[in-house]
Amino acid sequence: MSQPAKFEVAGSHPLPPLILHPFTESAATVRVLESAKASLSMLKEGPYSPQEQEDLKKQLLDGRYTEVRMLFYVGKDIYRWIDQCVDTCSRSAELKDITPQSFAHLLIRQTPEDVAAKLRTWGVIEYARIFSRSIGIFTQFRDPPERTLLQDDYLRHYYRFADYAFSCWRDISKPVMLPQEQFPFTLYASGEYTKMLEEQWDSKQS
Repeated sequence: MSQPAKFEVAGSHPLPPLILHPFTESAATVRVLESAKASLSMLKEGPYSPQEQEDLKKQLLDGRYTEVRMLFYVGKDIYRWIDQCVDTCSRSAELKDITPQSFAHLLIRQTPEDVAAKLRTWGVIEYARIFSRSIGIFTQFRDPPERTLLQDDYLRHYYRFADYAFSCWRDISKPVMLPQEQFPFTLYASGEYTKMLEEQWDSKQS
C-alpha cells in the first residue's frame, strides 16, 4: 500500500473519544481461548485417537469463534467512532470530504502515543492488527454470526478473511494522512468513560 497524501489544514480539530468495550466478554471467554491455544499445541504434538482429534479440533474452533465475536464487537466500537468523526468533520467546509478510511488510518497507522500507551497498559500489544481485523470482521456481518452459520474452514482461517476484507474496505476510498497533532483523540474503556460522565454529572449537581 502506498503512503496516503498528507492532509493540509490549519488549526486543531479534536475528534470524539474512542470508547472500547472490554475485549473479552467474561472469564469463561478467557478459558475458551486458553483451551483453544492448548488444543492447537496438542494437535501439533499428536498422535491422538480419532475421537481425541475431534475433541481438540472442536475446542480449537470454539476458540476461533470466540475470537471472531470479540473482533466483531471491537469493530462495532471502531465503526461507531469513525461515524462520529465523519459527522463531526462534516460540519466544516474544510473537513467535510475526509473519508472514513482516513480516520481508520489515523487509528491504525498513526496511533497517537498516549493511545498506544493506554492500550499497552491493557495488555494489547498488536493493536494495529486487532483494529484492522476487527474492521474486516465488522464489514462482513451486520450482527455477530451464529456458530452454525460459519464454515469450519472460515473459522480456522478467519484472520485471512478479516485481513482481506479490511483491505477491500480500505481501498473503497483513498485515505489521506491526517496530522496527529491536529486531530487529537482520547481512548477510554466503556466503564471508565461511564464513570467519568457520572463524576462530571455529580460535580455539576453539588
